[in-house]
Amino acid sequence: MDLLHSAGVQATSYLQENFLDFQEWFIFISTVADLRTTFFVFFPIWFQLREAVAIRLIWVAVIGDWLNLVFKWILFGERPYWWVHETDFYGTSTLPVIKQFPITCETGPGSPSGHAMGSSGVYYIMVTALVSHFLPLQQKTLTARCLRGLLWTGFWVVQVCVCLSRVFLAAHFPHQVIAGVISGMMVAEVFKHIDFIYNASLWQYTRTTFFLFGFTLGFYLLLKVLGVDLLWTLEKAHKWCERPEWVHIDTTPFASLLRNLGILFGLGLGLNSPMYTESRKVSMLFRLSCILASLFILHLFDSLELPTDREITFPQYRNTWLLSQSAPSVSYALIPYCISWLLQQTEER
Repeated sequence: MDLLHSAGVQATSYLQENFLDFQEWFIFISTVADLRTTFFVFFPIWFQLREAVAIRLIWVAVIGDWLNLVFKWILFGERPYWWVHETDFYGTSTLPVIKQFPITCETGPGSPSGHAMGSSGVYYIMVTALVSHFLPLQQKTLTARCLRGLLWTGFWVVQVCVCLSRVFLAAHFPHQVIAGVISGMMVAEVFKHIDFIYNASLWQYTRTTFFLFGFTLGFYLLLKVLGVDLLWTLEKAHKWCERPEWVHIDTTPFASLLRNLGILFGLGLGLNSPMYTESRKVSMLFRLSCILASLFILHLFDSLELPTDREITFPQYRNTWLLSQSAPSVSYALIPYCISWLLQQTEER
């Protein structure tokens, strides 16, 4: 593994030395690849255009990120920004110099890459939805083939940019981002064949949420009893990050888990809410109004961040859960209901 890690550090050094002028671009790509973009941008748009695709987006994002957490706890993957300081691979030689950036110092294990896994799963769902809707397989004209090729080329361009971004920022080794892309596509492909999610009841959402949380907590406690500390990366992040404010506490495993499960449970609340049932409209004005209002409200939710203390307390975990749970139910049930009521009042005048 040391040879693989050293090759990854060389790749990071090469990118930083030769493409430092693209620093802002790489940071932007990593920011967009975060699942927050899926929850707070892609979902509200797709929800009003094709509801089934939007629901599949949330399930793929949440289940994929949960699997990513489990894989990370099993694989114990290093991250370049701390590995280069702790390894004995270089002996008495001068250590390679790799730069850190404001979004480098994530606190979880590194393998596989969560950004690459989430991005590939989400974009795979969106591209396959566009292809199946506008360019069915039986349509074999030259134009259809070109458009299909263009969409898939765009998909791979995005994935390459995400992978290069994570390596450039010293957040991941190349093999970790490759594993992330492959595993994300596999999760998305599996969910193309799972139909119960489109008509799942609130009880099914509740059972799924508690199962995922219970399994994760049980796995953590079991290994804790066996003497395995699954939060071993927190100390490394605080020790080797250049600036304390760059250590992102909201990337800790349980903070991410509660945020994602809150989103999933909130989706179940919203979809099974009487307000959602009563406010379903088909007019373009209604859909556009819902999209704009949802994007604005979700931007406000997204701007509420956890404090960057050394440790997260129980109230902060609770607030993460409540905030994430409220976001989808407010934007996908309450907002459409309010807009539907306003449009109805306008029509009656």
